[in-house]
Amino acid sequence: MGKRIVLAYSGGLDTSVAVKWLAVEMGYDVVAMAVDVGQGGDFEVIRERALAAGAIGVEVIDAKDEFANDYVLPALFANALYEDRYPLVSSLSRPVIADHLVKTAKKYDAVSVAHGCTGKGNDQVRFEVGVRALDPDLDIVAPVRVWGFSRADSIEYAKRYSIPILASKEKPYSIDQNLWGRAIECGEMEDPWAAPPNDVYEMTVIKNYEPQELVIEFVQGVPVALDGEQKSAANIIAILNDRLGSYGFGRIDMVENRRVGIKSREVYEAPGALGLILAHSDLETITLERDLAHEKARLASRFCELTYDGLWFSPLREALSEFMNYTQRYVTGEVRLGLEPNRAFVKGRRSPVSLYDYELATYEKEDAFRHSDAEGFVRLWGLGVETWARTQKRSK
Repeated sequence: MGKRIVLAYSGGLDTSVAVKWLAVEMGYDVVAMAVDVGQGGDFEVIRERALAAGAIGVEVIDAKDEFANDYVLPALFANALYEDRYPLVSSLSRPVIADHLVKTAKKYDAVSVAHGCTGKGNDQVRFEVGVRALDPDLDIVAPVRVWGFSRADSIEYAKRYSIPILASKEKPYSIDQNLWGRAIECGEMEDPWAAPPNDVYEMTVIKNYEPQELVIEFVQGVPVALDGEQKSAANIIAILNDRLGSYGFGRIDMVENRRVGIKSREVYEAPGALGLILAHSDLETITLERDLAHEKARLASRFCELTYDGLWFSPLREALSEFMNYTQRYVTGEVRLGLEPNRAFVKGRRSPVSLYDYELATYEKEDAFRHSDAEGFVRLWGLGVETWARTQKRSK
């Protein structure tokens, strides 16, 4: 028995090649660990592919509900969009996988863990920082940073050892998918001027053209029902991926700032994520007090940066999540979304604890606002500026 290593295994090109490379070039007994975070696919095929590549064992872990409840929901509470656009699709799944890497390493008495990330990507940071936060004594191996293969070289290596893969030189895309969305990169999309090829999209192909509505119910920030039917958070996300995606809603094409210091063109499909964030943030407009809402928005940006940068298992991220949890105490109610081709939009919102008061807001006869209070309030509010204008501005 040789030294054991647990490899975070996706079944894709790089990790399939990594199984054989770690065994042949570094003498490891490789345990392949695949974590189901809602990416779909046949995990029996993935198991067979790992064994065909030379793994001595394969662990398949169903973490869909764990991913939804312990990682996606905290991000939803923050309405998390990195650089105001990206809903942290891959960023959120990496700490789940890192956690299971550590647990599987302990199960197999492995001395090391490994991943298939490149030296210029964000995921290497997320995996390695996460693993070290959970078990600082584990060694970490990153084959792709070492072997110097181009994508074409990896395809040739796979052919040499008869490793079954799906990638080809004709379609050299790198795709990462989970319950929260789908990320696509490489190929012609590395030119930020080039339009993404139509064949890269799967989740957001238009199938429905007739307008529809759907109602999402939240209890303390958690989505609990669709159109009156109670469902788990994971099921709601999956259904929204299908329904919103069938209208072509949920595409993101952006150049983002990676943690390693480069700009990268990324294409995402995240219909469920964007739809839920749209609805959740709208419900907060009637359930959050003004100062709390403004401070929450400011801190959400920091939450996004920490998650994107691989610091999920950090005291600041945990502290921010505690704050976000507090803000959700009264985020209970329903949001009605309208669906049209390439569009999802809010048509209505209501809550039993809404801070929207019709009698204060209306200009009709039911108006209960005390207009006589406004003159003194406005004068005192602007008194400092008025004093400055009288004394300093005039002296310029």
